[in-house]
Order: sequence, then structure tokens, then C-alpha cells
Amino acid sequence: MLKQVIDLFELLDRPDANAGAIKDYLLANGSCDIQTNVLKGDTGSTEHIMITIPGRDGRSKGGSTPTLGIVGRLGGLGARPEITGFVSDGDGALAALAAAAKLSRMHALGDQLQGDIIISTHICPDAPTRPHDPVPLMGSPVSHDQINDIEITPAMEAILSIDTTKGNRVINTRGFAISPTVKEGYILKVSNHMLDIMSRVTGKLPQVFALSQQDITPYGNGLGHINSILQPSIMTTAPVVGVAITAEVPVAGCATGATQLTDVEVAARFAVEVAKDFTSGSCNFHDAEEFARMKEMYGDMSRFQNEQGPSET
Repeated sequence: MLKQVIDLFELLDRPDANAGAIKDYLLANGSCDIQTNVLKGDTGSTEHIMITIPGRDGRSKGGSTPTLGIVGRLGGLGARPEITGFVSDGDGALAALAAAAKLSRMHALGDQLQGDIIISTHICPDAPTRPHDPVPLMGSPVSHDQINDIEITPAMEAILSIDTTKGNRVINTRGFAISPTVKEGYILKVSNHMLDIMSRVTGKLPQVFALSQQDITPYGNGLGHINSILQPSIMTTAPVVGVAITAEVPVAGCATGATQLTDVEVAARFAVEVAKDFTSGSCNFHDAEEFARMKEMYGDMSRFQNEQGPSET
């Protein structure tokens, strides 16, 4: 998949990067359905792109196989004019789009998965930055509510959220790491299926990063977050696993020259392998029966998906 990563990096590492160019590339090299939209905010705009690769027995054809969502999280691909070039924060979008390119190419060649795959991200070459400790993070030209509303759809029955997660001291390995599964305000145990796929893809022991309860609450509530990697979990009842592209030392989201294309490729390949196994029924994000028992025992935790928590009664 390194070819797709390099091709897409060249399309995204430019001041005029746009969803139309990505759409043309994907359609020229594969088979998929693509929707694009322009989102406008107080400090600029970004272009959202959603790619659907239909499965043999996918929901889009009236089938019964569940749909996987792959979300590329970021503030922006660049911080122009203050900073020149592709920034570290764009790695999540690059990985998600590389997965889309591979899956759509497979579909065109006849290797169709059982279920639908929906890939969603946005493209902004000139996003703002914002202060963060220990290193600055990228901001976004539009609000997180705008991004969340359009990136996540009810059709996604399980979600991989890929995001650059280098601006912290929690994760100190280079490559990528996965999170425990998050669902409806609960942080669940790590999926053994995910661990198996990660070991298969990397040829190494799997890496898992820690989550705090506040990491799965909405941005804008005044609490600290490792980053926005688990923000998709506040918008859905589907299980969500974070795929963090990582470094051994803290790296600013607005840093250029910090994208390790081979690390992005491995993360994208992991997403493709999860797509294969999830739609074939051999990969579960969580134990549904165990989750139902937890809810019976400990109650509803969806208040953690709301910015203000539970309402006063």
C-alpha cells in the first residue's frame, strides 16, 4: 500500500489540496461512491469527503452484513501561511484515504468485501493552530460539532478512528497503537481480534494506549483530552476503536517533516485488514452480551457523550 500513501501524500502536500483532486484520483484507480461538501467556519473552511465501497452483501444493496466506518481525524493538513508544508496532524487523513484507495482498487479488480466500508475525513491545507502542553496542536477552521455531525453517519456500525497522536507523553512508541473499545460512554476491554490483526500486520507485539474517562467526553467541555481521536464515540452508539499514529517523543501537530510514510502505511494496512475481517464476521470490536450485562449492572453511561453531562431534574 506504500504506492497509495505516496500518491496521496503528493496530492495533499500542496497549498491547493482539495477534495476534488482526491476524488479524481480514487475514481481513476478504483471503484467507489464519493460525496464531497464544503464546511465553513469562523476561521476558514475545509472540504469533507466521504467514500463508500459497497460490499457483496452490504447494507447499500439491501444485504445483512454490518458496515464499517473508517474516520481520518485531523484539524488540518497544513497551517499555511504560518507554516509551509504537510503537517503531522494530517497523518490520520492520509492513512484513511490510503485505505480507501486500496479498498476501492480491490473492489474494481473483483476483490469485493462482504459488507460496505465508509471512509470519512476532511481536507484543509491552511488550518489554524492552538496551544497545548507539551507541544502545540492543530486547530480547525470549523467547529468540532460541524466535523462530528458530517464525519459520522448512522450507517457506520463500528468505527476505526485514525488520528495522529504524537503530542503527548502517554504513548512512547513509534508506529501506531490502538485504544480499548469505547461504546456509549463505557471504556471496554481491548478487542482480542484487534490485537491479533495488529500483530499480523506489524509482525510485532501489539501496542495499546491508555484512555482516561475524560478522553471520551466531548471537546469544549473544559476538560483535557489526549486529542480528538475518540470524538467519534460521542456521536454514535456504535463501538469505536482509536488507531493512534505515534512517536517516541512528543511531536507538535503543526510540525512539518514529521510524517513517517511507512508508519502511515502500516496504520492504513491495519484498517484494510480490519475491514476484511469485520465484514467477514471474524472480527468483533466488543462482546455484545457482556456489554449488555454491564449496562444491566451499572446503568447507562451515555451522559459522558454529552457536553454538560446529565441534566438537572
